[in-house]
Amino acid sequence: MAGAPARDVDRGPLRLATRASPLAREQTRRVAQRLEAIGCPSVSVVIEPEADRRLELTIGELAGHGVFVGEIERCVALGDADVAVHSAKDLPASAPLSDDGLVLAAVPERGDPRDALVGESLSGLKPGASVATGSARRLAQLASLRPDLCFVELRGNIARRLERLPPGGAVVVAAAALERLGLSGQAAQILPVSTMLPQVGQGAIALRCRAGDRRTLALLARIDDDAAHRCVRAERAFLARLGGGCDAPVGAYAVPADGHRPGWIELEGLLASADGHVVVRARKQGDDPEALGGALAQALLEEAGGRSLVAT
Repeated sequence: MAGAPARDVDRGPLRLATRASPLAREQTRRVAQRLEAIGCPSVSVVIEPEADRRLELTIGELAGHGVFVGEIERCVALGDADVAVHSAKDLPASAPLSDDGLVLAAVPERGDPRDALVGESLSGLKPGASVATGSARRLAQLASLRPDLCFVELRGNIARRLERLPPGGAVVVAAAALERLGLSGQAAQILPVSTMLPQVGQGAIALRCRAGDRRTLALLARIDDDAAHRCVRAERAFLARLGGGCDAPVGAYAVPADGHRPGWIELEGLLASADGHVVVRARKQGDDPEALGGALAQALLEEAGGRSLVAT
């Protein structure tokens, strides 16, 4: 959104709260660059959530969803920072996000939403080869495609994951993470969305701030990508209607729908059994992100046989 540089001498630079990982810092640096382009200086406030410190635990063993965002959000809610910078895929499924006094203020231009294999490509993996991932969504879809593969649990930042590449196997990571860290050349294969439906919000950066902070809201609105923001809203509405979280075998991806009036979105969603024996997918179009996400989830649950896959 164009306009004259915005400054506030009374408040000083925007304080951007972020995780300590190299990827989180790089994402925050990119947000800072966008803010600088509109004349708004910023500084980073680095926080290390418990989920990053306790790598011996799986995501499922950590209490609750949103395990990577809670401490960062508290920092903003208490006024110790102005903006929480998240990977959108880490946001919890609960809706609305404003319940804690914070709002999803902006989603800058989205990066690559797809998943990547480092090591061997899908066709290059021999029968019985090991694939390392901490994601139930990735495991279920890969197991559906290649039931001969073995899967091992893996958490940690991108460097840690790549260091633990199984011999003759592969590690699954987000393509956007590789790109942002300058590691795209290490990908053996970028998996198409038709093969591996992404996690809700994957590739997008979510910027949250206090609902009553008008100055920060106005600044973040100027670096918001409306199309990306609406697509992430639709994906999140789909996840919220299902009641799933980051450890559930659920995927969704929305894009602006060509051939329709401006604002229309096409959303595809997926539900799977944990072992990948059952995978159901469906897609819908609409111009209301929340209504579209809810309608697609309902269709998967009631019309595509997904009800039996959702834990009660």
